[in-house]
Amino acid sequence: MDIEEFREFGKASVDYIASYFENIRKIDVISKVEPGYLKNELPETVPLRGESWHKVLEDVDKVILPGLTHWHSPHFHAFFPTANSFPGVVGELLLSGLGSLSKDWETNPACIELEIRMMDWLGKMLGLPEEFLNESDGPGGGVIQNAASEATFLGLLCGKQRTIASQSEDQVSSKLVAYTSKESNSSVEKAGLLASVPMRLLPTDQNGSLRGRTLQAAIKKDKEAGLVPCCVVATLGTTGTCAFDNLEEIGTVCHEEGVWLHVDAAYAGAVFACPEYRHLMKGVQFADSFNFNPHKWMLVNSDCSAMWFKDTRNAEAALRVKTNLPNPSVFEPDIQHWQIPDSRRFRALKIWFVLRIYGVEGVQKHIRRQIALARFFQQLVEVDDRFEVCASSMGLVCFRVKGEDVFTRVLLDGVSKRGKIFLTPYFYREQLVVRFVICSRFTERGDILFAWREIVRVLEEQVFPCKIVVSKKRRRIRNNGTNILKVLDPSFTNIHQGINENVKVELFL
Repeated sequence: MDIEEFREFGKASVDYIASYFENIRKIDVISKVEPGYLKNELPETVPLRGESWHKVLEDVDKVILPGLTHWHSPHFHAFFPTANSFPGVVGELLLSGLGSLSKDWETNPACIELEIRMMDWLGKMLGLPEEFLNESDGPGGGVIQNAASEATFLGLLCGKQRTIASQSEDQVSSKLVAYTSKESNSSVEKAGLLASVPMRLLPTDQNGSLRGRTLQAAIKKDKEAGLVPCCVVATLGTTGTCAFDNLEEIGTVCHEEGVWLHVDAAYAGAVFACPEYRHLMKGVQFADSFNFNPHKWMLVNSDCSAMWFKDTRNAEAALRVKTNLPNPSVFEPDIQHWQIPDSRRFRALKIWFVLRIYGVEGVQKHIRRQIALARFFQQLVEVDDRFEVCASSMGLVCFRVKGEDVFTRVLLDGVSKRGKIFLTPYFYREQLVVRFVICSRFTERGDILFAWREIVRVLEEQVFPCKIVVSKKRRRIRNNGTNILKVLDPSFTNIHQGINENVKVELFL
């Protein structure tokens, strides 16, 4: 492919992406292909002769697109937002096109210096303490990681290294233990496996929040058993319900016990760009490391995970290795020692594009708008007495069908089979709930109403297809062809309750 063909291919690809977003509402959010579908679409071996880019782009539409789950569809309400914006797309295109990699400053000055400045821009946007910034007089600093799971692993490694260095006793590494909540992301537990440090999963309060007294009791018990606490991972915005651990209480315990505190704010951290939500990270001054993902809620395409250290010397102690390079870096900070990979992509470029084109106000508007859409959906749920809201935070609403879990399960299955919207289940306080997340930046109030109509349709057609016969003191509910029954009178909260002083309900199978 020569330069002119590249120009044509590139322009055609941008047009394809633009058309994809322009028509994304017309595409079912969930793919309907069967497992192994691609085996019949692609040859078993590489083509002997190269094909034209026209044919390849046609096959993207014919072969790849039908097998995609469309995470940027306004009908995608599962998992979490995966950031996307036109400035982010162009930034990703340029960083790939320029192909700039860096290790230290000498290998690519602009890559290193822009990353350092962008991390300070982000830190100031979120209202992080100044001591975390690269420009501070102290040893703090920030760097871009691949993902929050990698940042958690690094935080745990730093806590492990610092604890071992502070202990005079031999074999202390075999006695180390770390802590997080049962509501934390599964990657936190995985970090414990990778670092060979057992991770205690601690219970939360009624709001899904890890509290200081729970952590203190667990540390006391482990210390009495001869174990050595080394790290706590606190979550600001849990995956399941977007709950916020009590950082001030946890931080106080960590400070008193000399335990490393890593804060995982992967999804919800972006909300701190809005000052009205910063009370939720009260106690952040106790953190030793802090992470959030601009590639989740801040319009920067994946991968881009921002991590700060209060003292980067801990990261260097845990990660720095000897090299054969004869000369030390001529530029500080030398961020290559704060990450696992030996080299890095120019990811700061897409942050720069997004922050310059949106500005602080544009980012705030995006986040506040999505929170408002979630509240609008919550209102729709709350006025329908067949449902109940179980948890609501930021852009996430957890709800369920009143009664037994089987109703909510059938609702989820029915919505999934229709494939018009994408929802995910979660077990919260021993009940099955539906997670409804505002994910796409294209989502509007009309899309929320579309989703709600779809949910209600499945509820009425598949969950409660009942014929109701009403008499003065008797209401009968006949199930039409299923074994699922629901008392529709609001005075009933459990299908096993059959009689109150006013109404008798008879159920027919």
